This record gives sequence, structure tokens and C-alpha cells, in this order.
Amino acid sequence: MKRFLRDDVDSAEIDATGEYPEHVLDGLRRMGAFGMKIPKDYGGLGFTNAEYQKVMQLLGSVDGNVVALLSAHQSIGVPQPLKLFGSPELKKKYLPRCAKGEISAFALTEPQVGSDPARLSTTAEKTADGSAYVLNGTKLWCTNGTLAKLLVVMAVDPKTRKISAFVVETAWKGVAVEHRSRFMGLRALANGVISFKDVRVPAENLIGQEGRGLKIALTTLNDGRLSIPNGSVGTAKLCLEICRKWAAERVQWGKPVGKHEAIAHKISSMAAHTFAMESIAALATQMADRGGYDIRLEAAAAKEWNTDRCWEIVDDTMQVRGGRGYETEKSLAARGEQPIGVERIMRDYRINKIFEGSSEIMHLFMAREMVDKHLQVAGAMIDPDKPVSAKMAALPKMGAFYAAWYPTRWLGWGRWPRYSEFGLLATHLRFVERSARKLARASFHGMLRYQARLQNKQAFLFRLVDVANELFAMAATVARAQALAASQRPEAADARRLADVFCRISRRRVRELFAALWDNDDVPLYRMGIEVLDGRHEWLERGILGLDEMHAPSGAPVAEAEPAKVAVGVS
Repeated sequence: MKRFLRDDVDSAEIDATGEYPEHVLDGLRRMGAFGMKIPKDYGGLGFTNAEYQKVMQLLGSVDGNVVALLSAHQSIGVPQPLKLFGSPELKKKYLPRCAKGEISAFALTEPQVGSDPARLSTTAEKTADGSAYVLNGTKLWCTNGTLAKLLVVMAVDPKTRKISAFVVETAWKGVAVEHRSRFMGLRALANGVISFKDVRVPAENLIGQEGRGLKIALTTLNDGRLSIPNGSVGTAKLCLEICRKWAAERVQWGKPVGKHEAIAHKISSMAAHTFAMESIAALATQMADRGGYDIRLEAAAAKEWNTDRCWEIVDDTMQVRGGRGYETEKSLAARGEQPIGVERIMRDYRINKIFEGSSEIMHLFMAREMVDKHLQVAGAMIDPDKPVSAKMAALPKMGAFYAAWYPTRWLGWGRWPRYSEFGLLATHLRFVERSARKLARASFHGMLRYQARLQNKQAFLFRLVDVANELFAMAATVARAQALAASQRPEAADARRLADVFCRISRRRVRELFAALWDNDDVPLYRMGIEVLDGRHEWLERGILGLDEMHAPSGAPVAEAEPAKVAVGVS
């Protein structure tokens, strides 16, 4: 794959043309890249998650377009849901085709529906004889959709409102690509709007059981999300190399820019966070391989945390490279400089904070999981719609649970000599242990304070999730450094130093997040946001060519701006 990427993939050209060259697609097919996770029995390579994600990391350092192509096909397209839920007949029919390189896609999002599948409008109605389903609807932003031969389509029964999943062939009558979507980055992304008009889907193409489509989608996305944090590691490593080399050779004021404290701090943070990102991704990936784990939270945390940290690394890389970061690689090459495409990396990477569940959706999902047990135990007490009798009936259960649970959130031991086997890094694990108990207390205190309003206190909940993610990152990073030492790897001593620097940075963030739980500006910020939505501060937008004017018919009159009234302060 390395040789292929070096010799046959011209990322600048892919970006410029906005297309995947046929020789690239054919090369990937010859290598079996479209069948990496497909079992050997069906013509695939039978890779483990860890093996597959190593390839994603490699691709993440080269071209986001190719990452999206293979990930959308393999992690959320037809192969993964069929592996997990498909009948033997469906697997035998479609997995060999996927392994040979028939590209597949995942069709969930709709024009009016993003991360809320309960509002799906694409319908699947069973025929009277039960031999087929008739599919009608439109799907938006279907990655690989304009190239795909096969689709996984989520559709709802209009009577029961239950969602089911189907394998649909794009060659069937009634399936049409309505539009090829184009984006800021990932310019070759084969993404589009796909419509289904009276498409007859054989009943045997139902994946799993009828009405279980949402579970299939969520389970598929859990595993599929791991491609993004692993690909992010590759991007971060490339950015680290770019900054290390440039900051060592670029001289300003008599010494390399990397030896100025401002840049040295950026590079130190970049290296420490890259090590942490790889630790999180490797841990979640190995958990997926081992089985027996519910990795919903780990996959979500890895996706959310890695994409946020990698975006910061990409942004810092742009800053360190300066004007050469903003200049395109073709322009750099034309004037004789090394063609390093930082601006392309930035454009291509940004979507990862949105792909497969935006950072905000990941926060909401994890926050809901965080308070789920409290809602099970004490939900009746904070539900304004519950009668007094229901609240009183819940008291004994609540009392029994919290009498045992709450004291242990205070009484655990997170001091010396616990974790002494981790040497100098033990202090960070002790901090994680103490902070985990504090986090549990904070979630409970938040429920007591806000009660039924807690579900709307997203700033509070997001801070809880951010603390949890930082603790997860610290634990994964220390564990990996310890594992490298136990294996007597030559980089073990360096790994410990990276882990130590990362944990120092992370501990500071955790303290700030805890402090902001109870001392913040959430209420005035929310009020101001609502005022802006209501148009109260529309005067701030004067003096520009507004959206309505920008898109008005040619020759239409343009409203004159009101004279500016300047407020002068008097001392």
C-alpha cells in the first residue's frame, strides 16, 4: 500500500480534478483493498480491526479522499452490516462482489433528517404477497453514492414507524443519482443525492430482522467510527513531521523558529497529543477485536476527542508553516519549493468533526449514557409529568441505591501508593481515579440541581463529557507507555516522557472543566443567543451585502443602509 500510494496516487491532482482516477480504483481493487475486512471465505483479506486500522492510519497521512472511499465502503457500507447481521444467503450473494471491488455506500441521512433517525421519511412497504418491499424516498450526502453498485438503505415502515435496513442495487429500476455534491475539501468524494421511486427490493435483501434497522445502523456506526480516529492519527503524524522539519530549518532572529518558546510549545503539545491519539485509537480498536465489550462509548470518545485534537494540530501546522502553509502545493512546486499541501490537509480534514456523528452529537450521546443510570433510578422524582404517588413509590429504590452508591464516590483511594507499578506515571493514574469519582459526583449533583432541565443544560453536560474523554485519554496513554516499557521497546523511555507531558496538559484542562461546571456564563450566553435568533440584534448586520440581496434577481433595487450612529463614551 505504501508503494502504491507513493507511486500511483497523486493527491494534488485528485484534489484539482475532483475525481478518483480509474488507475487508482483499479489498483485498490487489485490489492484487495475493498475487501480488507471481508472474511477470506468470501474472497476478502480477513483483516482484524487492528490490521485494517493500520491501513487507515497510513491513508490518513496521504489522502483523505481515499480514506473516505475505503472507509465508507468497508466500515459502514454493505460489508460491515452484512458481516454482523446478514443472512448466509445475503453474505454469499454480496460479500464476494464487495471484495472484488464493487463499491458500496451507506444511505441514512435525508434532506430534512440528519442525526435524528426517528424522523426518517424514506419508506419501505411490504407487498401483499410478502415477496418484496417497495422503497420510496430520497437520501442526502451518501458517500460513495455516485460510484456505488450496492447500497445499505435505512427505511421506515409508514404504519409502524419501525426502521429496517436493506441491500439495494443501484442498477435496479427506480434508483437514481439526482445530484453530485461538491465540498470545501475531499473534492473527489463521490457523494450525492440518491432517490428511490417505487424500487422493488426482494424480501431476502432485508438485513437482519424487520424493524431492527436502527440497531443495525448504530452498531455499524460504532465499529465504523474507528476509521476516523485512526485516520486522524496518520494526519497528526504527518503534521508533526512537517512542523519538526520546517521548524528546525527555518531561521528567524538568529535561530531556528522551533527553538523560540512559542513554537517549541506548539510542537511539544503536538507530539504529546499525537501519542495520546494513537493510544486511544489503538485501545478502542483492540477492544473491538477482542469482542465481549460494548464499545459505544469508547468509539464515540475516540472519534470525538481525536478529531478535535487533530483539527488543533492541523491548525497549528498551518500557523507554523505560515504563508507556505496557506499556499497550494502546486504553487509551491512551480516556484521551486517542496510541495507540502498543508492547505489541502486543512480543507480535507475539517469534515471529520462532522462525519459519522458531529462532535455535538457525540457529546449528546455520551452525556445521555452518563446520566442514564440516574434516570433509571431517580427519573420519576425529576419528571414533572409524574404524579406524586409515582414519586413516592420511587423513594425506597432511590434511597437504597444512593445509600450504597454515593459514599463510594467519596471514599475510594486515589493516593500513594496506588498504581506504584507505573512509576513516574502513577501520579497521573491517581489523578484519573480521583477525577473519575469527582465526575460521578458532579453528574449526580447536576441532576439534583437542574432536575428535569438537565437534558437541556448542554453546556453542563458537554463539560462532563469532556472530562470523561480527557480521563480516558490519560488512562489509555499511560497504559500504552507502560506496555511499551514492559515489552522493552527502544522507544519506551521516550513514550513515558510523551505520556507525562500529555497528562500534565490534560490535567490542567480537567481542572478548568470542573471549575466551569459551577462557575460559568451559560445563562447570559443562552439568553443572548435567543435574542440574536429573535432578530433583536439584527442591527449588527448593517453595512454588508446580505444574503437576500446577494441572491436577489439582477437589477433588483438595493436597500440603502441607514446612516451610522456612533455612540461616544463620556468620562
